[in-house]
Amino acid sequence: MKDNRKRALRAACTFACALLGSVHAAIALEPLLHVATGETTRPPIGWVEFCGEHPQDCSVEPSAPRDVVLTARAWKDLVRINRWVNKTIKPMTDLDHYGVVEKWTYPDDGYGDCEDYALLKRRMLMETGWPREALLITVVREKNGDGHAVLTVKTDRGELILDNQNADIVLWSASGYRFVKRQSQSDPNVWVSLGDPRPTTATATSR
Repeated sequence: MKDNRKRALRAACTFACALLGSVHAAIALEPLLHVATGETTRPPIGWVEFCGEHPQDCSVEPSAPRDVVLTARAWKDLVRINRWVNKTIKPMTDLDHYGVVEKWTYPDDGYGDCEDYALLKRRMLMETGWPREALLITVVREKNGDGHAVLTVKTDRGELILDNQNADIVLWSASGYRFVKRQSQSDPNVWVSLGDPRPTTATATSR
């Protein structure tokens, strides 16, 4: 009788483990549409100084978050603007350009670095009619640890990344970056911390 119970228990455990493994595999394979947002955090000094020079772009009232419905026309606008900015603006560091380590501004003279690309794409999309609440300047880390800035576009198909280092528009989870912080949807002057909701892979250890 006890042997039967042991065999039944082992069978149940085997089934549960197999089921759990299949769930984890499904989670790993399914693209993650939204990055995890956390508590409010300090905005980048570049944004603060940008607002000092461009108060008309920062003096806004808090509003309700909005995601864009990614229609064929919206996608066409997104691709067109992303491609135009990436091809038109020439990369130049702030140190070479302005003689300072960090400066966020519009690259109206045709030169800029990552955050300048993101700011211009944001402005052009807003001029096309896109809601500010769906266009979020985002700070990330590259694989080598260097800081970088991209534009996150909030849509009903997920959070898309417009990046001067990538000609393609991709989901945030396919960008290869570690996400640090970005503008709040309700207020561009409020920044929130970001995290990766994907489960970490457990490794076996001997005891």
